[in-house]
Amino acid sequence: MIEKVLPFIGWFKSYRGEDFKADVISGLTVALVLIPQSMAYAQLAGLPSYYGLYASFLPPMTAALFGSSRQLATGPVAVVSLMTSASLAPLATAGSEAYIAYAVLLALMVGLFQLSLGILRLGLVVNFLSHPVVNGFTNAAAIIIASSQLSKMFGVTVDSAEHHYETIIRVCQAAAHYTHWPTLIMGAAAFVIMYGLKKLAPKVPNVLVAVALTTVIAWAIGFEHNTHARLDALMSPEARTDIAAFNSIVSEIPLKAEERTRLTQEMEAAKASRDELKLLDVEHDLGVVNLNMERLGNQSHQYRERIRAYLFEGAPQPDGSLLFYPKGTLPAGETGDGRIWRVKIGNSLLDPEQLLMMGGGAVVGSIPKGLPSLSVPRIDFGVMMRMLPFAAIISLLGFMEAISIAKAMAAKTGQRLDPNQELIGQGLGNILGAVGKSYPTSGSFSRSAVNLQSGAVTGLSSLFTSFAVVIVLLFFTPLLYHLPQSVLAAVIMMAVIGLINVSGFIHAWHAQWYDGAISILSFLCTLAFAPHLDKGIMVGVVLSIIVFLYKMMRPTVTSLSRHDDEGLRDAVAHGLQRCEYVDLVRFDGPLFFANASYLEDKINDRLQQQKNLKHIIIVANGINDMDASGEEILSILVDTVRSGGVDISLSGVNESVMAVLERTHLINKIGRDHVYPTMEKAICAVHGQTHTGAMETTCPLTTVCRIA
Repeated sequence: MIEKVLPFIGWFKSYRGEDFKADVISGLTVALVLIPQSMAYAQLAGLPSYYGLYASFLPPMTAALFGSSRQLATGPVAVVSLMTSASLAPLATAGSEAYIAYAVLLALMVGLFQLSLGILRLGLVVNFLSHPVVNGFTNAAAIIIASSQLSKMFGVTVDSAEHHYETIIRVCQAAAHYTHWPTLIMGAAAFVIMYGLKKLAPKVPNVLVAVALTTVIAWAIGFEHNTHARLDALMSPEARTDIAAFNSIVSEIPLKAEERTRLTQEMEAAKASRDELKLLDVEHDLGVVNLNMERLGNQSHQYRERIRAYLFEGAPQPDGSLLFYPKGTLPAGETGDGRIWRVKIGNSLLDPEQLLMMGGGAVVGSIPKGLPSLSVPRIDFGVMMRMLPFAAIISLLGFMEAISIAKAMAAKTGQRLDPNQELIGQGLGNILGAVGKSYPTSGSFSRSAVNLQSGAVTGLSSLFTSFAVVIVLLFFTPLLYHLPQSVLAAVIMMAVIGLINVSGFIHAWHAQWYDGAISILSFLCTLAFAPHLDKGIMVGVVLSIIVFLYKMMRPTVTSLSRHDDEGLRDAVAHGLQRCEYVDLVRFDGPLFFANASYLEDKINDRLQQQKNLKHIIIVANGINDMDASGEEILSILVDTVRSGGVDISLSGVNESVMAVLERTHLINKIGRDHVYPTMEKAICAVHGQTHTGAMETTCPLTTVCRIA
């Protein structure tokens, strides 16, 4: 019982020193990936980057301690970060104090929702994730994650598009325009180190070695080479004009966002006061503001792309500064510094006095020090009611993503998962995370893959991940400064390659063609809808449910004949003749409202097609349950069949179905002497009377008779 409340106690059964070592290494390895990833995802959620580190402190260890998966790595993830941004955008300006407070409150709501589902044992929703769906999702997600790291490998920056494949097209276009070769070489070197050590020395922690070596090399060669410059140091009038235009557009966005927040509040007030005229005015104004914000967003994206496309050569000046000329336009007498420079640009304003110019590769950079203060988020029921639908969606999406990842890893480790316990773990992770200033979190596919690939045995690896984050925040942030982003990309790509399983599609197809089709469609839809991975999963779930319902509504109804092995088999499937006088009909599935009429149709077809038919024996071995509709149809069949001069019997009726027959007294209508324990006894009982004067020289129910 205590293990249900504290599942981590089960970790230590037969726990060995080697397991502890593997967990330590895995935890540290995941921490190295988690730190920069979490900062990026926090920015994706519209929060300051260090809030990603706060989300990497309490949620990973809490979810691991109280969850059921031993390798699932919890923390900031892309889908939940995007959903957080979408949820909070109508309420406050991204990055503002109110926005941050709402994000923390949202994490608390998500946690309470997930915890409630877990306690109420509603984790059964995961049962709709069949193996074909999980296989399709896993393969697609592995490709998505690997391809999402291409921009870091090439050393380019692009805006994310609505669909992942569109983002990858932008990355390829940017890489064709300019690739930072030292960045690509660093990433490739990390690949070589990890793959080589994995083959030659599998016991050596290849990820740690690759990270340590490339970090030292990056520090030694000055891999990152940034400088600040005034706007007038750019010797390109077009670039200066574009930067000024970009700043003008970006400066309007916060004003429009504040206006949208104000109008949203006015709309709520108008609804409360039932002022329909005011409501129409506010809705019109809000629509105009939204259109303007969309226009500003599109314009800022276009200018970002143009500014990123500018490549400059630096010309050192006597005072030590640099003038930046468009590539290939250095004037006579000027000597370049041998680097290609680019303007670092994001979503915020560019400072004309302090433009950040990049002349090297991207590294992890500075990480803020210190731990978050622990406090319960301020409860605002008005805001909570507005965020409730988003909290429910994020809760379910986060859980579906986490449990899908956990199931994919469990397929490799053989571990048994408890969806309800996983809900409790994820819920508590978000609740305690909110106390530690975290925004909503979930299971991470990439970090879980790293965790599994690194050899994690128990959830202790996640505790070491959290401890590593704490220690790094407090003491060792400078050591990670020079870690190249392309190396982290290589670590992630190396990890997810092992999750690609093409044989899973073939295996599912061989099992049932529709399982293979569901797996392939789940794969294609996940790729098409990315980064909204939940849509790919939902397509697979819906297809699985449709197939299940169709099979339940149209179960197998077949006639049996004697086979070579002396058993009674499907006459059509094995090419066997059927008896003219006795039809042994097997019904596979519960007899209930959705398929009862289907059995009636099949029996009526036999009555019309088999003119010499004298007796129908319904083989009920496969009928494991029967409802009122099924009982009613069976009663009607008895009347219909016998009114046509044909008798009817049952064989192999189980206890639950027999109980229904007894309670409804249908057993008396059928006749207790017409209910047989086995098929063989039924055949023996009816064969003599049905074959009196028969023309059959040999009966397919007693002798093997194949169709000529």
